[in-house]
Amino acid sequence: MNLPRALATAPVSGRIRCIPEDFIVEELPGFEASGEGEHLLLTVRKRGMNTAFCAERIARWAGIDVRDVSYAGMKDRHAVTTQRFSVRLPKKTAPDTALLDDAECQVLEAQWHNRKLARGALAGNRFILTLREIQGEREVLESALHTLRAQGVPNYFGEQRFGAEQANVGKALGMFEGRRVDRAKRSIYLSAARSHLFNLILAMRVEQGTWNAALEGEVWMLEGSKSIFGPEPLDGNILARCAAMDIHPTGPMWGAGALRSQSAVYDIESRLTELQPELCKGLEKADLRQERRALRLLPKDLTWEFMDDSSLQLRFELPPGAYATSVLAELGSFD
Repeated sequence: MNLPRALATAPVSGRIRCIPEDFIVEELPGFEASGEGEHLLLTVRKRGMNTAFCAERIARWAGIDVRDVSYAGMKDRHAVTTQRFSVRLPKKTAPDTALLDDAECQVLEAQWHNRKLARGALAGNRFILTLREIQGEREVLESALHTLRAQGVPNYFGEQRFGAEQANVGKALGMFEGRRVDRAKRSIYLSAARSHLFNLILAMRVEQGTWNAALEGEVWMLEGSKSIFGPEPLDGNILARCAAMDIHPTGPMWGAGALRSQSAVYDIESRLTELQPELCKGLEKADLRQERRALRLLPKDLTWEFMDDSSLQLRFELPPGAYATSVLAELGSFD
């Protein structure tokens, strides 16, 4: 799906991930280890290795089933990434972590904890991205960066959410029509379907120019939180908080139940039942409830440095569930 950008024109083109070190991701832990318990928390730095493969490798090292290895979130393969894994070891003994270390994988820290690492149990991710072979005017690119730092970007789900050639949405439709899938893939397909519907709503509001504005009937999310409130009258206080990036308009993560939005926002969001009736009905029958996600994403501590005339390094932090590719998409096209 070709999603509309908030910036009228993408200022540059270039290359990303020429080498894994061009895409560095550091997971920010959501809690401190307790120092006791039967779950070993491993902080692992890996190069050119996806999360699932690393979990399998840790399971072999520990001599346990991979189902006893947990992680908070998936990380890219074509990158250098640091993230936590938890390993369930009821006897509270573990092999030497040095046995896991090689050029692709290194254990940075090992601590005991009293419960397994749950999905989403992270504070966010810190990125260092290097863009190379940039084509375009430097002044235009810098202007775009200042705009992004001030107003944020549309909080689209990234293409990796949808699988190769966006196939997971089609597979979700097949599942809703009765095709059998295993439990792990069911979760992936449900997530893809919900994410696709959210992106459709966000795309509509980007095209309207209202993705970062206040409409009647808006449901709001607090910056840096999953807390939502509203709808409520659009008074001066609400408008000022929206302009100050203290609160963000939201869109639906589809499921059973009534939409929380009202008025103008409800009119936009309810169109999904006409545009994508099979996906909406399938999600409603899948024991998922209506939830909300912010339409606007504010990269935290966004800075940049030109390494030479055609290379740029970006640094920023994103909350859990946000995609660095959504930030890059506003700057241009990167292969």
